[in-house]
Amino acid sequence: MNAPSAAIRSLLGPAGEHGWLDDEQLLAHYAYPANGAFRLNFVASVDGAAVGGDGRSGSLGTAADHRVFELLRRLADLVLVGAGTLRDEGYVGLRVSEASVAWREARGRPAHPTLGIVSSRLALDPKHEMFADAPVPPIVVTPVSDPERLAPFREVATVLTVPEHPDRPGTLDVTELRAMLREIGHTEVLCEGGPSLFGEINAQGAFDELCLTVSPVLVGGPEGRIAHSETLAQHPLALAGVLESDHTLLLHYRRSAGLS
Repeated sequence: MNAPSAAIRSLLGPAGEHGWLDDEQLLAHYAYPANGAFRLNFVASVDGAAVGGDGRSGSLGTAADHRVFELLRRLADLVLVGAGTLRDEGYVGLRVSEASVAWREARGRPAHPTLGIVSSRLALDPKHEMFADAPVPPIVVTPVSDPERLAPFREVATVLTVPEHPDRPGTLDVTELRAMLREIGHTEVLCEGGPSLFGEINAQGAFDELCLTVSPVLVGGPEGRIAHSETLAQHPLALAGVLESDHTLLLHYRRSAGLS
């Protein structure tokens, strides 16, 4: 996608106070640590809603959010998304903009990041456009180990069978997933949700960073937050940067004790 242009300034961070940032400065602002990181990215309303009035998170996005969204994908080698979010938000084959392709190729990286699809029940259609239109074969992440059920997906994707968390039946062991991704060369991971996947990652304390866009709207209604789980888990964060554009805030947090 071609991200809309939006003037973004730094209120807090390495770029300095009140500086207007070009793309290279934004990329430096969001650069991954040398050993990689497991980064979460989401948008929320001022009152904490994870979706807008149409029931989708995309409707909360602003021009600045779209711009940073594209740049975060430019930096990542893997974009991880829950199967439900892929369906709800209308994901297809994961492609970055022409500018992002040029930037990545100039640095010896694949033209597009790999799409990782998390599905606990493997409730996916291997003929879906997210597979057929993918510039690189996606990765399907699932605890399902039945060879018969996995066979159609092995034809269109790399399949990672990740064990369940020992203390959380029915949920993936996210720490084990991270280790498996590292083994196949994916250290700069961008997770785009949704709330159930975020909730489980938070419950297991298995993330390093959070990029949160605060959209300047009030939504109300019964909708949940960006992380939803039956388990309460509190992890302290350190504010690494604050950007602003036309009343949109773009917050960058790091775990006070990172995992990577």
